[in-house]
Amino acid sequence: MAVKLELYRVFKEVAEAGNITAAAQNLFISQSAVSQSIKQLESDLQSRLFARNSRGVSLTPDGKMLYEYVRSAMGLLETGEEKLSQSRQLQVGHLTIGASDTVTSQFLLPYLDRFHRQYPGVHIQIISGRSHKVLGLLQSGKVDIAFASTPQDASSLSTFRCFDTHSIFVAAADYDCNFDHIYTLEEIIRFPLILLERKASSRLHLDKFFLQNGHHLNPEIELGARSLLVDLAAIGFGVAGVTEEFVKNELASGKLRKLQTDFAIPPRSVDLCILRDVPQTSAAQKFMQFVQANL
Repeated sequence: MAVKLELYRVFKEVAEAGNITAAAQNLFISQSAVSQSIKQLESDLQSRLFARNSRGVSLTPDGKMLYEYVRSAMGLLETGEEKLSQSRQLQVGHLTIGASDTVTSQFLLPYLDRFHRQYPGVHIQIISGRSHKVLGLLQSGKVDIAFASTPQDASSLSTFRCFDTHSIFVAAADYDCNFDHIYTLEEIIRFPLILLERKASSRLHLDKFFLQNGHHLNPEIELGARSLLVDLAAIGFGVAGVTEEFVKNELASGKLRKLQTDFAIPPRSVDLCILRDVPQTSAAQKFMQFVQANL
């Protein structure tokens, strides 16, 4: 195919120059090489493409028909090369990121802002979802980068730790509990608990910890949105299991207070995940550099 493409390139130049000598000069090859290329193309296509005249050569009817297609094809190739060059330079491009709303708002916003300001020609798409969803999108090639809690089987992924998260229990400042008391596992599970639904990775982590310590979590309220956990806990509906890093503002303002415990739930990490051994686009590579430079 590469040889055939070169023949078409010579054909196009001869057609536009109307002269073998001029075409050879424009292509920086010999006249004999040009003539041989035309002969080979005519032989391959079994059609006469040029007729000689006093000033050089002119296209035959078959040659004119072929020229329109070759000119269009060469134009598309040149456009593709130009777009590829622009993409490498991040003048244009597309970047699709998978992350939860919380990770986007609490972690990614500064990187997104800086990247967009520096490379406004790159279109950024964010697909929201919890870890299991965005990792599935990554595996299917629907996102370039996923920010998620890395699963145990991560053999197909390359991961880079972004930050650790810690599970804690909180309640409204005026909730009927003793914030000076140090609570045990047994005491925590007796509260009316407000937790995320079971498919959330942070909930699975919480369930696993309690089960390993001989207790089963049986919440009164299970929710799909983290923000609702905060809202319901803040109006006194119960004790919420939350991620400490995502409720810093509520803790600082006094909207929520943290319960002290005699146990510590192991932290989890939120990681930048890409598919192992899959080439990344220029936009994805640059965004990864933005994040990794500040980890």
